[in-house]
Amino acid sequence: MHELSTPPLAPPAPGGLADSVYETAELSPTLVQFSRHTAGPTAAGTGTGAGPDAVGEAGSWSPVTAARFRDEVLGLAKGLLARGIRFGDRVALMSRTRYEWTLFDYALWSIGAIPVPVYPTSAAEQVRWILAETEAVACVVENEDHAMTVGAVCDALPQLTEIWQLDQDCVRALTAEGGRVPDTLVHRQRLAVTAESVATVIYTSGTTGRPKGCLLTHGNFTAEVDNVLAGWGSVFTDRPGEQPASLLFLPLAHVYARMVQVASVRGGIRLGHLAEFGADVLLPALASFQPTFLHAVPYVFEKLYDSAQRAAEDAGRGELFAQAAETAVRWARANERRALGHGTGPGPALRVRHLAYDRLVYQRLRAALGGRVRSVMCGGSTLSRELGLFFAGAGMTLYEGYGLTETTAAITANPAGRPKFGTVGRPIPGAEVAIAEDGEVWVRGGSVFGGYLNHPRCTAESLHGGWLATGDLGALDSDGYLTITGRKKELIVTSSGKNLAPAALEERVRSHPLVAQCLVVGDDRPYVAALITLDPRALEHWQQTNRRIPVDEWSALADDELHLEIQRAVAAANTAVSRAESIRAFRLLPKEFTVEQGLLTPSLKLRRKAITDWYAADIEELYSA
Repeated sequence: MHELSTPPLAPPAPGGLADSVYETAELSPTLVQFSRHTAGPTAAGTGTGAGPDAVGEAGSWSPVTAARFRDEVLGLAKGLLARGIRFGDRVALMSRTRYEWTLFDYALWSIGAIPVPVYPTSAAEQVRWILAETEAVACVVENEDHAMTVGAVCDALPQLTEIWQLDQDCVRALTAEGGRVPDTLVHRQRLAVTAESVATVIYTSGTTGRPKGCLLTHGNFTAEVDNVLAGWGSVFTDRPGEQPASLLFLPLAHVYARMVQVASVRGGIRLGHLAEFGADVLLPALASFQPTFLHAVPYVFEKLYDSAQRAAEDAGRGELFAQAAETAVRWARANERRALGHGTGPGPALRVRHLAYDRLVYQRLRAALGGRVRSVMCGGSTLSRELGLFFAGAGMTLYEGYGLTETTAAITANPAGRPKFGTVGRPIPGAEVAIAEDGEVWVRGGSVFGGYLNHPRCTAESLHGGWLATGDLGALDSDGYLTITGRKKELIVTSSGKNLAPAALEERVRSHPLVAQCLVVGDDRPYVAALITLDPRALEHWQQTNRRIPVDEWSALADDELHLEIQRAVAAANTAVSRAESIRAFRLLPKEFTVEQGLLTPSLKLRRKAITDWYAADIEELYSA
């Protein structure tokens, strides 16, 4: 196997994740660890109604110091003990991203209990499965809808004895109930937690079958976040002496957001929570919070780019934007070559053009994210090289990484100051990456989990002497940067015996502004075809620009000019593969794949089997012509 490793930058940490809350409060009690949104009718105090973090309007942010956070965590931990939660108990959390989730995480860790995240969009059967398998004794929900979902399956969960509702002031009620519990009882249980203790059970996205619960330890998290803080601390803010700040809008049910939460608490990063991340909510919140860096998925920046391009075209500045985009890409490419030791950087003429477009275009993009963001840690799906270059040229470097639930988020990332766009970087400090003979990516390190809950066979199939077989296909280049080329289980084999990893081809089609999603099909078929959905806002803009007035969704898709535009996107994607691997036919669908349909995972990955079953008739038509 072709192997590559990076030495660790942080020593293994003893104890549990909650320890840092009490240590920071002792050493730096006035340090602002969180900012809570104060827009809306509710105050910023703990457990007040729907919670300020659920409001996405522009407004002020109320500080939460290290001492206050410690007191709130301790008070809630005592309340949990008063209600019978004990060391090792599993407690489910079903909510959007909000401050109270973080509060419950650290309160549960303070008494050695184990949080089990559940996506708030989960169906009743999914909730039943997770709560039954983990034997959760209690469940925290955000609102009445979530309570009804859990209530619908309670009869099948005899071990579940409590349901606490955030918008019914459960934090305040539990804290009051724990008033007579001595602090020492919490500390006694907290100090019994070791690095080897299970910190959480996080379920995989389930793209290829029923989700499995990953047992992640306190040591897995500290190995991950302490090395990330040591290796990328310089990108969190570009101003000496300034406290880094980040707004968290990723779902806390996902391992990536949980890693961000833990890193912020351990690293002294001011953190805000936002329950939604649609543009109408996210942009005003970013403007008022003004983060110094962000953690995000590529989707956010795809939408930001498309919106900026449409706005420029609507204002008659489309040509200006196109020239600015080209300059940004050239600028970033020159800087990339210099950072990797292959060039001297941008020349004088390019520097002049870049400065001019910075004033005209790039500053506006940065202002949309609050004005202070210069770096973004990006993961969860593939980021196109061109998009990464564009944003780097516009003054915001996207550091793409790669990881799984099983690796406690990132196992590779582009190094600070030396990103190679289009790759997912090098092993993070303390991690190793290897490419097996069949092209599968194997990884090893302190952040790699110990196994799946109640699935010893799956654990044995995935772990081999400390190495995790990821199921992803990839390659290491001469500089040690990893590129992911597809999923091993998602290989398409045509009737002629041609093998194809569809992810890269799908990503190329999806890079067109009109395309929202693309699913390549072709197993046991004579050629490769694709199902394509369109971005509604981009389609509306295209229709207005081309003076189209569709009667309904289907009439819009029947437009010959629209088909020709998508055909160009498909043809451009086909240039990267052989004829046998190219898309020969495609079908436009009237609606995007959604989580509610069961066609996407909660982290927005395609559920291939579900989509091909749902659109079986459309696929048959692709091959019957």
